Amino acid sequence: MLAQLEPGIRFENFSGGQLTAESSGIAAFRQLAEQSKGLFSEREQRVTGMVRVGELLVVEIAWRGRLAADVPGGPPAGTLLEMKGRSEFAFGASGIARIVDRS
Repeated sequence: MLAQLEPGIRFENFSGGQLTAESSGIAAFRQLAEQSKGLFSEREQRVTGMVRVGELLVVEIAWRGRLAADVPGGPPAGTLLEMKGRSEFAFGASGIARIVDRS
């Protein structure tokens, strides 16, 4: 996955309009991805649409995941979460330069 990214990759995740995670650079992106993978015992992302908007590729996503552990003050382990969102990709000379996830 990392081979497709530019060295200065910028990542932002928005949930409900609020910035919930961000990183700059491949090392920080890798660290965030590795932290995130342990949150769910299973995950699935399905592309439901794709359109080019100016310099961006906007991909509509149907997402589902089962929590691997209890969320403090939230749902317990085993809860199935489902949502729709989109990912916006901007490209540079050598690969993906920016990813913005919105749900």
